Amino acid sequence: MITTSPTDFLEAYAALAPLPEAAATARAAFLVAPAEFALAEESARDNRYMDMNLTVNPLKALAQHGALAQALRADVPVITFPGNPATPDAVFPNNVFATAPGRLIVGRMRHPVRQREAERSDIRAFFGEVLGYDEIDLSGCDGLVAELTGSLIIDRARGVGYCGLSERCDMAGAQAMHKAFDLRLTYCFELAETEYHTNVVLTLLASRAVIIAADGFRDPAAAQAIAHAYGDRAIWLTPAQKQAFAGNAITLSDDRVWMSACAAAALTDEQREALSGYGFAIGAVGLGEIEKAGGSLRCCVGEIY
Repeated sequence: MITTSPTDFLEAYAALAPLPEAAATARAAFLVAPAEFALAEESARDNRYMDMNLTVNPLKALAQHGALAQALRADVPVITFPGNPATPDAVFPNNVFATAPGRLIVGRMRHPVRQREAERSDIRAFFGEVLGYDEIDLSGCDGLVAELTGSLIIDRARGVGYCGLSERCDMAGAQAMHKAFDLRLTYCFELAETEYHTNVVLTLLASRAVIIAADGFRDPAAAQAIAHAYGDRAIWLTPAQKQAFAGNAITLSDDRVWMSACAAAALTDEQREALSGYGFAIGAVGLGEIEKAGGSLRCCVGEIY
């Protein structure tokens, strides 16, 4: 079922029992290292978190990325694929490649500079030939845009998707992802005009709580409905905290949420206490150089289910 109604979503959600064998968090993660890291003008057209006037230090970005991979290994095995100088801002693989059990999904990116990332044969071969995953390739599908887990936040324990519609994902893309991820329910809503991806305004914490920025949604009722689905176990972000990427976080285990050092520093003591009450410690990694490209920690992490 795909719905755009908050009322219909809550009714359908209430009728869903958790999937008995579904894991709420990934069993491993993969990253793509920066190579000659630079900002892409195409991406900046609809990513308001980017500032093309900033200069970047490629070596610092590489060092921060390596520290991220090392930190995440505390929770799951981490694989880092080498970067490609032909795609110098390709450090956000979760928009292009994503998995469900036994399946690799390849997204349909909006901008040509990102579409080139989907052509990587080594990543496809790793999942297909090494892990034996079936491949669902949306990258060549005309008439849709589907930037995977940038646009679609998934409750893996319930098979529920939260899809923010924007320039980076249209309704046709949402329908294709609903099928590719074999979801039981997808709630589609429009993001605010200034937003490009759902994963900067919404984080799902191991299928039991959320971090959410209400101003990232065109209709505040959509944000309220999502929070209500999780028993109002929600960390509500201010616009400044959202801008610091506090909404771009990820859980790779049942007891820790990872975010950038900038994001973690933006949280209040009350928000930290709430996360602790929900059962989550905070893991933080400095990613200031990478964040100049308009994404943060969650964007860097591809999940392997």
